[in-house]
Amino acid sequence: MTPSNPPRDESLTAHLDSTAHLMNRISSQLASQLSLVSLNGRRRPGPPALVVVAHGSRDPRALSTVRTLLDRVREQRPGLPVHLGHIELNDPLLPDTLAGLGTQEAVLVPLLLGRGYHIKRDIPEMAAESQVRARVAGALGPHPLLVEALHARLVEAGWRTRMDEATRRTSAVVLAAAGSRDPESKIDTNRTAELLAQRLGVPVVPAYATTAAPTVPDAISALAARGRHRVAVASYFTAPGRFATESAEAAPWIASAPLGTHPAMAQLVLHRYDQALATPISTAPELASA
Repeated sequence: MTPSNPPRDESLTAHLDSTAHLMNRISSQLASQLSLVSLNGRRRPGPPALVVVAHGSRDPRALSTVRTLLDRVREQRPGLPVHLGHIELNDPLLPDTLAGLGTQEAVLVPLLLGRGYHIKRDIPEMAAESQVRARVAGALGPHPLLVEALHARLVEAGWRTRMDEATRRTSAVVLAAAGSRDPESKIDTNRTAELLAQRLGVPVVPAYATTAAPTVPDAISALAARGRHRVAVASYFTAPGRFATESAEAAPWIASAPLGTHPAMAQLVLHRYDQALATPISTAPELASA
């Protein structure tokens, strides 16, 4: 008779895993600090700080999501100082974050998906009023990495990557975005919808939770009138909140989660940081789709 395996101490395993994770983080941080010291013992200048600029939300899930996303960014770029600032509603507010940086150099990356008033006016004005030597990056979108995240979220919600032709002819997606009065914001959302349609092989119609038209329910109705009854709502929001919730509730079929902490989001934040570093400080943020 073969003796049974001794019971596994799950608490000990969890403790060891936690300890190993902590040691890896300490090693990574130590390595990044040593990399700033030259052979003669002098400290090398570090990279400009990355300040991720979120809009802010009354929904506590939004702040939690953004903080976790920043942790993902730090994991991908050890040694890079990463800070958070909000335009409104949540602490820390962007002016307070910039005040804490003093006269350092920083790159401000808006956690916004298209051009609009915040990127063109609010954020540059806040940066100009600070002592920070700041570059302001462009909007996150449109970009293929956003399409990667949108596609992944739809698949998580139940979208089938393979479907027969009959199913394809009755399927479509509504890309639910926040909306803006800035016409360039709508151009950016339209471009993302085009890229997602190319990826999915079905029509993708942009719609908006506020300010712009069509609304999400109107877009769903228009698709149904064209025989597209299998309609998914793709949440084109960086984090959970009222607009994302209302858009999802209007879905006749499935609705995806906000982009949130998908790995592509952290990659894109760092991509916009690197792009801005290669741009002269005096240059205003423009649409960057590469």
